[in-house]
Amino acid sequence: MSAASFAALFVLLGLAGASLPVRCGATRAAPPAPPVTGRPIMEKHSTWEGYPRLDFEIAGRNAVLVRPERPAEGRPWIWRTEFFGHEPQADRALLGKGFHVAYLDVQNLYGAPVTLDAMDAFYNHAIRDRGLARKVVLEGFSRGGLFAFNYAARHPERVSAIYADAPVCDFKSWPRGRGRSAGSPADWERLKQAHGFSEEQALAYRGNPVDNLAPLAKAGIPLLHVCGAHDDVVPLEENSGRVAERYRALGGDITLIVKPHCGHHPHSLPDPARIVNWVLRHTPGCAALATAPELTPYGHDYFQLRGGLRLAAVRFRLEKQGRVAFLGGSITFGSGWRERVGAELRRRFPQTEFHFINAGIPSLDSTPNAFRVARDVLAHGPVDLLFVEAAVNDETNGRSAAEQIRGMEGIVRHARRIQPQLEIIHLHFADPDKLALLRQGKTPGVIESHERVAAGYGNPSVDLAREVMERIHAGEFSWEKDFKDLHPSPFGHALYARSVGRLFTAAWDRPAPASAPAPPLFPEEPLDPGSYAAGRLVSPTAAGELAGWRQEAAWKPNDGAATRPGFVDVPALVAEQPGATCRLTFRGTAAGVFVASGPDAGMLEYRVDGGPWEARDLFTQWSPRLHLPWAQMLAVNRPRGEHALELRVSARAHPQSRGHAVRILHFLVNGDD
Repeated sequence: MSAASFAALFVLLGLAGASLPVRCGATRAAPPAPPVTGRPIMEKHSTWEGYPRLDFEIAGRNAVLVRPERPAEGRPWIWRTEFFGHEPQADRALLGKGFHVAYLDVQNLYGAPVTLDAMDAFYNHAIRDRGLARKVVLEGFSRGGLFAFNYAARHPERVSAIYADAPVCDFKSWPRGRGRSAGSPADWERLKQAHGFSEEQALAYRGNPVDNLAPLAKAGIPLLHVCGAHDDVVPLEENSGRVAERYRALGGDITLIVKPHCGHHPHSLPDPARIVNWVLRHTPGCAALATAPELTPYGHDYFQLRGGLRLAAVRFRLEKQGRVAFLGGSITFGSGWRERVGAELRRRFPQTEFHFINAGIPSLDSTPNAFRVARDVLAHGPVDLLFVEAAVNDETNGRSAAEQIRGMEGIVRHARRIQPQLEIIHLHFADPDKLALLRQGKTPGVIESHERVAAGYGNPSVDLAREVMERIHAGEFSWEKDFKDLHPSPFGHALYARSVGRLFTAAWDRPAPASAPAPPLFPEEPLDPGSYAAGRLVSPTAAGELAGWRQEAAWKPNDGAATRPGFVDVPALVAEQPGATCRLTFRGTAAGVFVASGPDAGMLEYRVDGGPWEARDLFTQWSPRLHLPWAQMLAVNRPRGEHALELRVSARAHPQSRGHAVRILHFLVNGDD
């Protein structure tokens, strides 16, 4: 909370040059300005964020004025009351709209009357000598809230609006620390000195912003507060929350943007569109300039661009051909976001002939997808762009963090080893468990795992779970009424597709590189040496030494339970009685089975290379109504070479199972990478 930590420069600028004004709107006539106290001295010209900057002294205080390229009509301005230049994105955007940006250094005065006297001198100079509008937008960052609110209470006729960012609204909260804030003893002593208070007088003071809102409400001054939900320096409930409650009770207009899982820092919003539009709408005559799209509730988007999809764009534009694949579970398999993304690609590249591959299969997670990516995606020919999602099913199916990385890296590494130019986008879809963790400020482990892979291979990713949580937090919609399920409603599918569209915009609405894009990353060493980067599906006919097993050419159930497409009317190795044995010899580092786990699924015993017997229950929570495609890795992290996997149907079974059946539709073998 120290002033030094912000490296606050002293700012005011706004030369009354002869540039043609930006059309903004006329301002109403006002009485003549009061006389200026003191004349500016020590003027120094420079630039700030590419705009002309003037530093000078007035009333013994350093000041800064930054002038726009073309001042808006009426010469509107925003006055940063503290920490000039910190998180300047809103100020920078307003300069582009024709606003002047001003600052007066009144640090360590905490809104005391002497502060307001200096601010009076500065205001008088700004409107009289610089020709700025008589009504100003005040911008109070942190302790700057004391200056902004106290000045507005003294001169409500001079203020059009207040944008306050994590503002101090009660100095008993900060710096005194009477509440949840730890406070700042050094600042508290300076504050008492600036105000001329004893300890008792300071604690009895009733002129803080939280106490003195009536003049602002009577003048109709709108307020915008941007705060962190977990601010423990200037706690929300002791400052902006109290202001909001009291201001609304007075009939005042206040907008409160509470950033989830944010503390006192960072201030502002990464994309300041909501702030800028609000300022423009509440500056006389400037509402028509409020045109920036407000794409996300808290000013940041939910994708990581990383490598940037340059290769795919080049091929789509130059070759006029595109093959795009979607690998995932039921959210990908069903209709919705996938078709919308395809339509967006056709819109962006209208001359390109696209071929889309739907490789989504319900219930499957990254482990089986790593073994089937060659068959279901790469076998169709060169793929330009691959979407892959498994965050819901990796978690729902109980995959460990190690399995999540082995599976996801297996998909990426396998695909890119065969097609080095392939670009891949990772999607993290939402479900109630993820939303609950995100609301607590935690990142779901499966998203952390998949992000490790995405970052390691330079792949873009989109955290749709976080987007859903934050939009619900912002009050845009509800899970129950609008999104409805982890299998989204059409509303949810549209949200997913729009988010992918924003990723496309960030990737492709940029100047083309001067040279050919580099191929995607392929690290020499994998993140996990045991990743399934050489996974393949092996026919059940590869098993030998069968005792009690039978080969079925086209297995199908006769118990009425449901099946999944691609996992019925296919070859299967079937055993239904305890004691049945078989053997698979494989070459590689890992092996497992891909079974149909239905109402009578049994327990499978296995051992590797003559080691001890272990058991794996194949019955799942979904088995009573579905012959679930279920991938079980039995031998992992084995040394490269030849191994023997022995299987035996156990005499034990899950209490809810109707039998002991083991139906192997594929063996899973991870060869040498």
